[in-house]
Amino acid sequence: MDVRVKNNVVVTGDPAGPVVVLAHGFGCDQNLWRLVAPVLARNHRVVLFDHVGAGRSDLSAWDPGRYAGLRGYAEDVLDLLADLDLRDVVFVGHSVSAMIGVLAANRSPERFAKLVLLTPSPHYLDDGDYRGGFSAADIDELLESLEANYLGWSAAMAPVVMGNPDRPELGRELADSFCRTDPAIAAVFARATFLSDNRADLAEVTLPTLVVECAHDAIAPREVGAYVHAHIRGSQLVTLDATGHCPQLSAPEATAEAIMSFAGGVR
Repeated sequence: MDVRVKNNVVVTGDPAGPVVVLAHGFGCDQNLWRLVAPVLARNHRVVLFDHVGAGRSDLSAWDPGRYAGLRGYAEDVLDLLADLDLRDVVFVGHSVSAMIGVLAANRSPERFAKLVLLTPSPHYLDDGDYRGGFSAADIDELLESLEANYLGWSAAMAPVVMGNPDRPELGRELADSFCRTDPAIAAVFARATFLSDNRADLAEVTLPTLVVECAHDAIAPREVGAYVHAHIRGSQLVTLDATGHCPQLSAPEATAEAIMSFAGGVR
């Protein structure tokens, strides 16, 4: 299958600039980069795509076995880079795609130049001294609610994820994005996301890495950002003066600036 069709690949920007690949999180699609991508495109070659099951990806490529864990998504990223013959990529992964990027880069580091992990979480569950932000009961309730009434869950959860109650239009946009995803596919991706544990993978990262967190994030609190930073050797940590889990929508200028400063290539 043509990867460009499978993942609805869109390439924009400066063909001679550094390559930046933007990867969206759970329940989203590439449209959530709409405020950041044009800024990056002034000096970078920007590659956008939809994970299989999201946006305008080819739903015939969906396989619940392949996508029951994050490694299937990481394999898709590597297939995409190989198909487009891309190397020295700055991979920007939002939310769960941060760990998808880690898995892909650990497997084939020669394809990558740098990683930008935007509001990442290697493990959402509290575990001993590790604070992921959710108890096991929290995650069980979240998944049960999602599977019982996905549209209702989307309407209730999106404002929590977005975290900007004074800007309700952002929560509505995220809810609309959630609702464009097939509920059965969303349920599988949710389990792959919220039950993942990629803490051990952080120590294997050999690339220059930027961890970008928000000052207030209900999904990936600052303890998580500090953990990721501490466990990726030589990483940098930037805390945006922003609220919520999706700063590419709530604070696009600051998000773009953090990416560009780290990616380089601005003329």
